[in-house]
Amino acid sequence: MLVHEWIAQAGGSENVLEAMSTSFPDADIHCLWNDSSGRFDASRVHESWMARTPFRRSKALALPLMPVAWRTLQDQGYEWALISSHAFAHHAHFRGAPATFRRFVYVHTPARYVWSRAHDARGDGLLARIASRALRPLDRRRAGEGAEFAANSHFVRERIRRTWGVDARVIHPPVDVELIQSVDDWRSELTDGERRFLDLLPSDFVLGASRFIPYKRLEDVIRTGEALSKPVVLAGRGPHRRVLEDAAATANVPVIFVDAPSRAMLYALYQRTALYVFPAVEDFGIMPVEAMAAGAPVLAQVEGGAAESVIPGLTGGLVAFDDDDAIRRAAYEAMQTLQSHRREHAKEFSLARFQREIAEWVSQG
Repeated sequence: MLVHEWIAQAGGSENVLEAMSTSFPDADIHCLWNDSSGRFDASRVHESWMARTPFRRSKALALPLMPVAWRTLQDQGYEWALISSHAFAHHAHFRGAPATFRRFVYVHTPARYVWSRAHDARGDGLLARIASRALRPLDRRRAGEGAEFAANSHFVRERIRRTWGVDARVIHPPVDVELIQSVDDWRSELTDGERRFLDLLPSDFVLGASRFIPYKRLEDVIRTGEALSKPVVLAGRGPHRRVLEDAAATANVPVIFVDAPSRAMLYALYQRTALYVFPAVEDFGIMPVEAMAAGAPVLAQVEGGAAESVIPGLTGGLVAFDDDDAIRRAAYEAMQTLQSHRREHAKEFSLARFQREIAEWVSQG
């Protein structure tokens, strides 16, 4: 049986759940609510009582009730549960389960808006701060109930140790390396309009691609372009767009926005860019691996999970993005790496590798 927080249409944790559901095709999926619009077989998905309330439309208001919802599940003859957790799914408890029941918790992160507010602005609100003080001791206690843990990076493993006081093995999340490398030139997969837009881009640009939200630090992508005297392409969408437009207006290099790129367009941008820049402090960071799989050199944040996939001098460079000279040196180091090394290294994070490690973990448990 599989357990996941709430299921959105898209997201890194949903990609993990999809990989798990493919590995265990007969397993039921339990979640708080399902907004995936057919991505998962509805006959396998079981929603909690919260799905029938207005709380599913407001995660902030639902937050204090999530631990309660996870304690109201009933045993249905399951032998084990594989739990995908980034909030409180690791609290999941099945009433009436036998003593031999096993729980395997794959941790994207302990809830960052509860434990790591510096990395997640959602924890700055008054209600979130009040809730986090009450939830921390409960969260730590639930983590000590005897589950086995796997973290999606060594960075998150350390956070688990600090917050919950338990250890975890590391299983990096799946990246669709096989798909990215199955097409030699993603330009051929674009629509006519996308192809015309791609062809109008400068020939030597720095790329930033992610949601347009503050903690992604896309202003540092513009800063990198300025340090290298290269035009910048920012691909994505989000509420931080206006702030980024203001930064672009005062930049001394051209800044071009690509609104909500399709998957093919994103992969084509990876293949075309001179340098993919990833300044965010992330739990793992899937997009740097995608970029390397497509052949792009990567300049990533030295703090966080991206430092586990980007190897300075071999596939890219690492920097704190706090000094222009340091940015320039690390960027040049990244751009001097070989495309063949970048593409080969990305295979270490493939979907097949993830599914194999997850299956071995559950079977050995």
